[in-house]
Amino acid sequence: MKYISHRGNLMGPFPLLENRPDYILNALNSDFECECDVWFKDDKWWLGHDSPQYETNYNFLFTPGLWIHAKNIEALEKLHGTELNYFWHENDKYTLTSHGYIWAYPGSPISDKTICVMPENVVPQYTQEEKINARGICSDYVLIEKLK
Repeated sequence: MKYISHRGNLMGPFPLLENRPDYILNALNSDFECECDVWFKDDKWWLGHDSPQYETNYNFLFTPGLWIHAKNIEALEKLHGTELNYFWHENDKYTLTSHGYIWAYPGSPISDKTICVMPENVVPQYTQEEKINARGICSDYVLIEKLK
């Protein structure tokens, strides 16, 4: 089972900290993997959900444990063909990461091949058995999910 922090969150959403490099590194140093939102704009790499917020460098993207969500076509093009674990999605039910994982949009049926994304936002809730059988969980509450 993979436990993936959503934007660096461990025990709930904190929009003011999400996607900050130090916040992401804290999640990684806490024994979680981490999904982060990445942009490429003006020949620079950026982290941020709705827009480029935190400038970073290409080497940061090679930090072990990152799940890189390309937020614009320029980032996706730059990531294409690299060894990094990256993906693009919006509202599609499923997408494949570059490492072959099935990223399941919240509320989509999950299986032992999928990453269950944001189970806390799904009504009705996934059962604990469904979540345990998933390949991984990506959550704002990943610490709580791991302790269940």
